[in-house]
Amino acid sequence: MNAPIRPRLALALLALSQFIIAIDYNIVYVALPDLARELGFSAQSQQWVISAYLVGLGGFLLLGGRAVDRLGRRRMFVLGLILYGVSSLAGGMAADPGTLVAARAVQGLGGALLTPATLALISSSFAEGPERNRAMAVWGTVGGSGLAAGALLGGLLTDALGWQWVFFVNVPLALGAALGAPRVLPPDGPAKGGGFDLAGALLATLGSCLLVVGLVGGPEQGWGSLAGAGALSAGAAMLAAFLLLESRIRNPLLPPRLLTHRRLVTAAAVMFIVLGSVSGAFYVFTLYLQNVLGYDALAAGLAFLPLTVISMLSSERLMAPLLNRWGLRATLASGLFLHGAGMIVFAFGISDGGSFWGLLPGIVIWGLGGYGFPAMYVAATSGIEPAQQGVAAGLASTALQIGGAVGLAVIVAVTGIGAEHATAAAGAVDGLRTAASTAGLAMITASAVAFTLKAPAATAHEPLTRI
Repeated sequence: MNAPIRPRLALALLALSQFIIAIDYNIVYVALPDLARELGFSAQSQQWVISAYLVGLGGFLLLGGRAVDRLGRRRMFVLGLILYGVSSLAGGMAADPGTLVAARAVQGLGGALLTPATLALISSSFAEGPERNRAMAVWGTVGGSGLAAGALLGGLLTDALGWQWVFFVNVPLALGAALGAPRVLPPDGPAKGGGFDLAGALLATLGSCLLVVGLVGGPEQGWGSLAGAGALSAGAAMLAAFLLLESRIRNPLLPPRLLTHRRLVTAAAVMFIVLGSVSGAFYVFTLYLQNVLGYDALAAGLAFLPLTVISMLSSERLMAPLLNRWGLRATLASGLFLHGAGMIVFAFGISDGGSFWGLLPGIVIWGLGGYGFPAMYVAATSGIEPAQQGVAAGLASTALQIGGAVGLAVIVAVTGIGAEHATAAAGAVDGLRTAASTAGLAMITASAVAFTLKAPAATAHEPLTRI
């Protein structure tokens, strides 16, 4: 274990970096109508403000994870923050759709370096068991709640300062964290040799990118189009070629033995389902508030506040004690079950002539399951040797991001909802209710998959120690 220079400050910095990434999932949603109108996006093309970020993040995560292992955790952490900050500045200054979409893709690339670097730094800096559980709880409190906080910040910033500030807000956070990293994080050793598997990196990156492009392009241009089935087929073929290549070369980007690590593979499957469910539920929440209840950007952002607060408190207060008492499997499964049950109760609160108060019981239950989110990362990084923490985190995070794109595409396609159709009409409200219920059922499925996790080391039941 490579201890950080200042453990508490290091953990605060790592949690902040995850918050920066997490808020970007939703901070743009409530600003989308304003920026689309000012920059000239069409109703069809405006989804690429969201999707370009997913393409960059999901497509480059495996490459980012390997870069972390080969080139150094702190180096890639700082580089990811710099890319994130600079691309956020470019996004806020964009004067046309192409510039903004390109900036969002570079933001995703920065996140693809930052996410595995953050997880690898936590795993290598804090001993497995209660110490790491506590670190993950703090990290999850800040990072996991960023998903809901993004909508709140997006509403506040868009209403007060303009849509540009949903990007500008990242600049001081990211660049300030980059400047602070050398003061609190352990230094890297020399970059490791042994080859980088450039061919594997290209296949994995292009395959993942094409898969995401197909998932977001299919609903827009038709699943039988080149942007739909064509991109999906090409992406799947490249990923198959990537797996074949990795089994035959000396220094693979993704060591095949990691795919035999049951806990990692199970955690990746859970993460795939979870973010798909969360993406769909947040999308429904946003559409219902703005298009059915008539909330403006500020009111819609404020409506996410209860979910944010409850999720933060659940992650901070419950995850580490439950891990120490119940173990990983029961903690993760119970948290995800609460998430799913809350989404289903939330769905019953969606109605013609409804109100935010009708949604609140579901929101409370949904938020109480917040401790399940960081527990997923505990599952993904436990028992992995230090030299492969980065690529393991990259694999798990790739599953998370691709799952987000798949889940949103499936929920939109199955229920027929969309921003231009989600009005107060009874049929649209029924579609939103069905979408939220589908998301909840998917989350409960993830809870069932979590029950198949192999129990981790006995240290998970030792008393909690403070960092």
